[in-house]
Amino acid sequence: MASQILRSLGLVSAVAFIPVVTAALAQADVSSYREMDQFMSVMERVKAEYVDQVDDATLIRGAIDGMLSSLDPHSSYLDERGFRSLMTTTDGNYGGLGLTVTMEDGAVKVIAATRGTPADQAGVRPGDFITHINGQLFFGGTLDEAVERMRGQPGTAVRLTIVRAGRERPFDVNITRAIIDIPAVRSEVRDRVGILTVTTFNRNTTEMAQRAMADIERQLGGPPLGYVIDLRSNPGGLLDQAVGLSDLFLERGEIVSQRGRRRTDIERFYARPGDASRGVPIVVLVDAGSASAAEIVAAALQDHRRAVVMGERSFGKGSVQTLIPLGSGSTALRLTTARYYTPSGRSVQEGGITPDVAVPQLTDPDYRSRNRVRESDLRRHLVNEASVRDDVIRDDGRPDPRFAMTTQELTQRGITDFQLHYAVQTLARLSRVQTAGAAPRPTGSRR
Repeated sequence: MASQILRSLGLVSAVAFIPVVTAALAQADVSSYREMDQFMSVMERVKAEYVDQVDDATLIRGAIDGMLSSLDPHSSYLDERGFRSLMTTTDGNYGGLGLTVTMEDGAVKVIAATRGTPADQAGVRPGDFITHINGQLFFGGTLDEAVERMRGQPGTAVRLTIVRAGRERPFDVNITRAIIDIPAVRSEVRDRVGILTVTTFNRNTTEMAQRAMADIERQLGGPPLGYVIDLRSNPGGLLDQAVGLSDLFLERGEIVSQRGRRRTDIERFYARPGDASRGVPIVVLVDAGSASAAEIVAAALQDHRRAVVMGERSFGKGSVQTLIPLGSGSTALRLTTARYYTPSGRSVQEGGITPDVAVPQLTDPDYRSRNRVRESDLRRHLVNEASVRDDVIRDDGRPDPRFAMTTQELTQRGITDFQLHYAVQTLARLSRVQTAGAAPRPTGSRR
């Protein structure tokens, strides 16, 4: 009967194959069965002797969460509420504070506050620990539980208790929730330089970038002197949008590759002919909050020598998560299934993207002392297979003698964002150099 079933499914061509497979599976599964027996023994003992009665669903959910959290910081189980929350986030419109957070030693730790959101305007900074939410201690819960508590109806307030390095005591921050409908791409023009601020990689990022570039050209009556692609505090998002955004500025070549467990599990993504920016110079801004998809874009343009990367070392998330729907499709498994590699074959896992020009954010008074959070700081993070040098992951908030101006001096000059100011001035200088020589040859743009 077994051979007939397998033949009908097209899985075998001869009955003789079955005993071989059965023996191999039996040998491989002995240890798994033994561990499952151990798990069931523990579960039965807990149900029988724990001080309070516990149902099966609670124990199994805890076992699933524990199993996935033992793998890496980015694999997790999404129940119906978590799955809806993730879908809403990738759609780019949700109610909340605008924070990217992680769990560290049972506490909520801030990775980044999206610019322009309530959390950013309230002064929440990367490296902050959130110990209380509305006066209630939050410790030892899941990340989804923390996010759920911080989200709520727009217009309602939430009080966060913050522990920050350099502060003697915790302090409270009152934030009013809002619809987080920050455009994936914002644009402006300064000194004939086009600035594209990319805040996230949702379903609309590439399309919005194309529209923003077209709008900049309409304002100027032609191509700008150059583009600043601002990826600071961008936590990443959809892989296809990172590929699409990179493709806008590249004529050819590989953008990124993702490689799974097996040597044959390799998928490569390439640029199509046509540079929508018409070959003008590009500066990419990154910081410790630039992660994942943002790092793919920065690395692709850096490896192809299409852009100068400025700012500080990026977050260092070089892994790919696949969303695997379960059951009826209302729950899902978010599982790390691959690592991604830049066009030159390097992995940014742990080490991040090192800028070509390190530029401190001198207009931020807390820049020197802020506790930065990166992938290498997270427990059970994937190890970079090529290893990462200690000098790459050293603290990069130290003073740089090339940038000796103080925050007060910059404020007096009307400069509120030194990194962006420096990038714009760099492109202006590059344009003067090009004007003295041959102008860049326009390349076909895609509309």
